[in-house]
Parts: sequence; C-alpha cells; structure tokens
Amino acid sequence: MLLSIVVPCYNEAAVVAEFHRRIVAVCAGITDSEFELIYTDDGSVDETPVILRQLQASDERVRVVALSRNFGHQVAVSAGLEHAAGDVAVIIDADLQDPPEVIPELLARWRDGYQVVYGMRTERPGETVFKLSTAKLFYRIINRLSKVKLPLDVGDFRLLDRKVIDVLLAMPERDRFLRGMVSWIGFRQVAVMYKRAERSAGASKYPLWKMLRFAADGVLSFSLTPLRLALWVGFLSIALAFAGIVYALIIRLYTNDWVRGWTSIFTAVLFIGGAQLVTLGIIGEYIGRIYAEVKRRPLYVVAEQLGFGEEKTDSQAEA
Repeated sequence: MLLSIVVPCYNEAAVVAEFHRRIVAVCAGITDSEFELIYTDDGSVDETPVILRQLQASDERVRVVALSRNFGHQVAVSAGLEHAAGDVAVIIDADLQDPPEVIPELLARWRDGYQVVYGMRTERPGETVFKLSTAKLFYRIINRLSKVKLPLDVGDFRLLDRKVIDVLLAMPERDRFLRGMVSWIGFRQVAVMYKRAERSAGASKYPLWKMLRFAADGVLSFSLTPLRLALWVGFLSIALAFAGIVYALIIRLYTNDWVRGWTSIFTAVLFIGGAQLVTLGIIGEYIGRIYAEVKRRPLYVVAEQLGFGEEKTDSQAEA
C-alpha cells in the first residue's frame, strides 16, 4: 500500500523543514505502507522552492511540483492530487496547524472501510474571534443555500481513497471548492476529532479578501439560491413600485399639494435601481464563471517537477 501526502506550499520557508521532519517521523512509524511526499509549490517568492529542492535531493520519497505562479490553494491541492500515485492520499498544509500525528488515526478509519476521513477541529487556538465567527457563519449559510451539506468546522485536512481521488480529478470546474466537491461525491465519510495548533511561524495566506473570494466560490459553485434570490428581489421591487404608483395617484387625485410625492418616488427609484444592480451583479458572477469554463484554459501550469523519475524543468500545462 502506498500513502501519498499532498502538501500545498506558499511562502512556507519558515516552517517547511520542521514540517518535513515531523511528517517523515509520523509516516515512518506506519509500518504496513510505503509513502511519498508531494510538495506543491504554489509560486512561492521566498526561500520555499530552494528548501524543497534540498529536501528532494536528500530524500527520494519527496516529490516537488513547482507551479509557474500562484494559482491558489485549491488549485495547488488539485495539482498535488493529480501527481499522487498512492492508494490513498492525505491533504495537509505545511503550516503545522493540522498536526501530522493525526494521520495514523485517519488511516485507521480508512481501514475500517471509509473512503473519506476528514479532520474536524474541536479547538482553534490563535485565531481571531472575527475569523472563528465568520467561519461558523459561512458553513451554516452554505448548508442552508445548497443541497450539498458540508460538515461543520472542517477544513481541507483529510484522507481520500483512490476511488474518491479519481472522481475528484474527473470534475473539470475551474473555480474549485474542494470541500464541497468531496461532499458532493459521496461515498462513506467519517470525521476524526483533533485540536488544531497555533501557527508556529509565518503568516496566514487567507486575508479577508481571499476569505470572501473563497466563500463566494463555495456558494456560487454549489447553489442557485442567489439567482432565485435575485428573482424575488425583482418581484419585491415590482410590488413596491406598484404601491408607489397607487400612492402617487391617490395624492394626485385627492390633494392639491401633490408635489409632496417626490420623496416616495425618489425612494422607489433608488430601490429599484439598487435591486437591478444587485441582480445584474449576481447574474454576472454566474456568467463570468461560465466564461471561464468555456475558455478551457489549463487549471495550472507546471514549471518544474522533481522526484518523479524523468525530471521536467520546461513549463507544461495541466488540464
């Protein structure tokens, strides 16, 4: 049995060497399987690429997939999975917030017959109240909007069986929300509880604007509710506009000072205009995603591969 560890990296020079030491120690203790470590360098601009080359030169079990630029965390994970040869794969970030020591427990649940084993965080020390509250709010909102239900307090730290990996890689969408995609696939899934650690070095790669983009990917990729909401906003605008017309007619017919209606008209125009802009914006988001899909550009571009036998250094595109 071959275990693939998929590790997306972006500017993790401060921690990746320590991560490698711990992950190798954990995997070496799993006596009934071999393992490979697939580091996906997502266009790092610090010393991460240099360290990864050194790790690969000193350990033949290390594979490095260097992307030509920063394509984003979800694409980097997908690139690692595409290069994974294992019967089972574990996705884990290099920041050591998700402890590698949990991996044997994930494997134990896989041997019990589960195809997806995800880590469920019981504690998240070191994270702000804002991030914790918005994360909880996000999962609850998407579960209300989408037919695909996501487990609460779960990230990308998880184990995937080869069957799940093959189905996941066959899904062609560009705006990838892997947590939702794995939930959509189905199969037998189970949680393993663990306490998340504080980030030991470096900084979070998810500032507010990236969190908002990630949340938008989750909602728009798995729910048509925003489009339906836009339709109902349109109906509400029509109803309010009709009420405004009735009000204006009454003022005009039964009062002499009918100019007073300018306030209601002004308000109605602003509301209808705002509703139209919101509706067009929501529709535009969906159309933009359709446009990105029909172009059929590669999901990512590989600049260099190390540790896969015949090494490649020329850029190549991956669908």
